[in-house]
Amino acid sequence: MVDTLAGFLKIARAEVDDALNRYLPAPPTCPEIVSEAMRYSVFAGGKRLRPILALAAADAVDRSPAGLRHADAMQRFTPAMELALPAACAIEMIHTYSLIHDDLPAMDNDTLRRGQPTLHVKFGDGIAILAGDGLHAEAFTLLAREPIGPDADIADRKLRVIRLVAEAAGAAGMVGGQTIDLQAAGQAGPRTIVLDRDGLRAMHARKTGALIRAAAVSGAIMAGAPDGLVGAVDRYATDLGLAFQIVDDILDVEGSAEQLGKTTGKDAAGSKPTYPALFGLEESHRLASECAVRAHRTLQDAQLTSGHLGAIADWVVSRRN
Repeated sequence: MVDTLAGFLKIARAEVDDALNRYLPAPPTCPEIVSEAMRYSVFAGGKRLRPILALAAADAVDRSPAGLRHADAMQRFTPAMELALPAACAIEMIHTYSLIHDDLPAMDNDTLRRGQPTLHVKFGDGIAILAGDGLHAEAFTLLAREPIGPDADIADRKLRVIRLVAEAAGAAGMVGGQTIDLQAAGQAGPRTIVLDRDGLRAMHARKTGALIRAAAVSGAIMAGAPDGLVGAVDRYATDLGLAFQIVDDILDVEGSAEQLGKTTGKDAAGSKPTYPALFGLEESHRLASECAVRAHRTLQDAQLTSGHLGAIADWVVSRRN
């Protein structure tokens, strides 16, 4: 087992990038420009938080007392992680598609993402929309296809993950959260809404948290976790997703474009509801730290402390990009 989070991140990112390179379509399967556009955004960098979370959850479940124990003590990339790898990549495809569409002129109208021009700036609005659509569709193709094999139990796990990811990405999840965000920012015509503390949390639970939860839970499901552990991973990821969004809001105020690889200060300029706007920076930092404390407590109670989930929670709260 890799002892440090840095070592785990290095291995996990390399495995995810290699798999994404294999899984993404290329000519002559699809037009060259669509392949180029998808790869431009997918391989532009980024933290790979969601796929890393899926792999870490699979590994932690497998090493727990209630897990199936596929791994030996020294394995760097375990069989449980191999089972979760297609779902990890599919969720990264969906996340990337959401960023492509979020940057479009009709949404956030952003020109910088992951330190380079946004996809619509590079390829035009039409190709950016189609590349996002393509990544969304390819994600579900991948979830349905991989891992390949006749095992009925694995097939059942795949079906559970497909439903989970679809719900997290759809109108009840990420799309719904983005819709509320547009309404709160006055970008949905006359249907503007005002968010209080509970409304802000509910919006972020859909917009950001749903896909983070789906990533962690998908990893647990693909590793064969019993229902109790799946529930614990879900509770952990719920707090992790909220912490991630609070820190994201903070960094939009405190960070720089060089650190973040994207334009800063746009939330305030666009009058978007954020944690610093509602609570101030000091209280926002405290709320993010509280999320991490709850996440650690959940892992301890569920005996999921073998692995890197706890360190990932600390990383999310302390990150500067």
